[in-house]
Amino acid sequence: MKKLLFLPLCLLLALTTFAEKDKKKKAEAVAEIDSVAAEIAAYEKFSDSVASALKYQTGKISLKGDHAELNVPAGFKFLNAEQTQFVVHDIWGNPKRDDILGMILPATSSPLDDSSYAFIVSFDDMGYVKDDDAKDIDYDKMLKDEQKEEPEQNKERAQMGYEPIHFAGWAQKPFYDEKKKVLHWAKDLQFGDNENHTLNYDVRVLGRKGVLSLNAVSSMSGLPLVKKDIDKVLAMASFTDGNRYADFNSSTDKIAVYTIGGLVAGKVLAKAGLFAIIAKFGKFIVMGIIAIFYAVRKWLTGRGRP
Repeated sequence: MKKLLFLPLCLLLALTTFAEKDKKKKAEAVAEIDSVAAEIAAYEKFSDSVASALKYQTGKISLKGDHAELNVPAGFKFLNAEQTQFVVHDIWGNPKRDDILGMILPATSSPLDDSSYAFIVSFDDMGYVKDDDAKDIDYDKMLKDEQKEEPEQNKERAQMGYEPIHFAGWAQKPFYDEKKKVLHWAKDLQFGDNENHTLNYDVRVLGRKGVLSLNAVSSMSGLPLVKKDIDKVLAMASFTDGNRYADFNSSTDKIAVYTIGGLVAGKVLAKAGLFAIIAKFGKFIVMGIIAIFYAVRKWLTGRGRP
């Protein structure tokens, strides 16, 4: 955060130094300030319009497909599938997905908040996932193997117009609760050359016909908050009658190709928007930067906002 604030201030200092020596450079400095401030103001307008347009739900919610349901308590809110698709694809810049069922957030946060998290809810009807391999997986080796595969995977992402992903390490090593049939893990990811890494905290709840996924997207600074709330979030999700893991019928039901190890090496999400770098500043700091820009502009020209 300090580094991001330091850079624009250095830019302004350099611009004003040149501006004092040359009227032409002075005019260019003013134009540059106006351009950056306009972009920041545009992000503010965009952010406010998105926040006011989204409509949330609480309480008991039936998820599409009738495999599972949520009971969203006070302190949290739920965004339906259509609105979540808009956030994940159009705002954050992820590939489109057909399996998204909605999003769970803390009641006081927004999908544009960098300091909070959002759990993306989805269901994969892959079938019944056998958990026989859960105790035998070497997750350190899995990390190294995934890192080796990155160059080839990033070539495919580049062809689709997306920036590369680097799996920096486990933010939390995978853990499987055999009794509850719930798998947890967290990845520390770097998108492109962004120094601010992204947290993907994943939960997989195993069912009879597939897996309910809760994928928390946040900056790495959001990990303590995710950990604090994870038990409450898990308590919201449940499979409907006949769709629980214990309801599996070996004579009729499909068995998934994936086992526990295969679930961990799955999709990742980025949390970024149209003004991705600007968004990192947060609302009040953005307003502070705008004030700085216009203070310098007034000093250069004797006028405030254009």
